Amino acid sequence: MIYVVGIGPGERKMMTGEALEAIQNADVIVGYITYIRLIEELIRDKEVVKTGMRKEIDRCQEAVNIAKTGKTVAVISSGDAGIYGMAGLILEILDKEKEPIGVEIVAGVTASIGAAVRLGAPLMHDFCHISLSDLLTPWEVIEKRVKLAAEADFVVCFYNPRSKGRADHLKHALEIMMTYKSPETPIGIVKDVGRKEERKILTTMDEINYEDVNMTTMVIVGNKETYISGDRMITPRGYTL
Repeated sequence: MIYVVGIGPGERKMMTGEALEAIQNADVIVGYITYIRLIEELIRDKEVVKTGMRKEIDRCQEAVNIAKTGKTVAVISSGDAGIYGMAGLILEILDKEKEPIGVEIVAGVTASIGAAVRLGAPLMHDFCHISLSDLLTPWEVIEKRVKLAAEADFVVCFYNPRSKGRADHLKHALEIMMTYKSPETPIGIVKDVGRKEERKILTTMDEINYEDVNMTTMVIVGNKETYISGDRMITPRGYTL
């Protein structure tokens, strides 16, 4: 049996009861070393398999191999396992190998939702998720998605917005969006949501400081109706008040 578990953004209190139960029921915990560190107190009596960055295939294959021995395995993803997590990869491997191993996908609080509640109510109308990482998706495809999302006036949640190797990706994405959005469009930035280092910033497209953004940051760009009131970012649903 394999549980693919979304552990949320960081804090135990942001984990679902189902996620806690799956971890408790597992014989072996498999995950990225940073995410394993977030749940150390929950898995002290467990066998743990951890790997570094860009070892997702190895990690999931090892989880499948362990499950073949009859052990119950929990594969850990931050946020939700089905949103840029390990759920799809586990299912792809099992489908390719035609293994009759039971799988249960356990939902978690994804970073956009965790960040949104810190910001106020920025996702009250239609929104989309776009990852700015071009490790698995060509940058030309990402650019097109950013353009179409901006043209359609979605609120946009940017995952993987900026890293040392991709320092200008967010800047390029916002430049594309500026064709369709006002420079005063609100932007909410939440760093390390659900962790001790959490920090919230409210800004606009023309005032954003890119140095405030890294790989553990969620960036939410509002639509034409989004506004900032005090320390809150609000996207109206359309009710008449």
